[in-house]
Amino acid sequence: MDAARGLDSQDDYSPDEDTKAKELEFRGYVSKKKDGSDRVNFTAFYEALLNAKGIELGGGSAGIGKGGRKLSYTAKVQGNGNLLVGKAYTAMLDLAPGDEFEIRLGKKAIRLIPVGGEENEE
Repeated sequence: MDAARGLDSQDDYSPDEDTKAKELEFRGYVSKKKDGSDRVNFTAFYEALLNAKGIELGGGSAGIGKGGRKLSYTAKVQGNGNLLVGKAYTAMLDLAPGDEFEIRLGKKAIRLIPVGGEENEE
């Protein structure tokens, strides 16, 4: 997270923009929805604010997924045949979109090995 953009700076801040949404938009905590409208990212702002104050909320707690739920470390084959590994697991391994894996099949087992990586790495 980018340490609460602009929290320590009042550069170009206009006191006329006193609503929370306008404040967050001013600080850059806004993204576009699929329909093209703006979405104010309150959660990202509050997480950055807490992080800037030295308070870490669950960022490094292994085994805890979104919403504080414990991870099950199981996956089900979906109706279309896909096997989905959730974001909580990929985030724990710092995986990014575009990371590639070699698929190795065994008896009732699937192993994903990072391309160019070590198989024994845990």
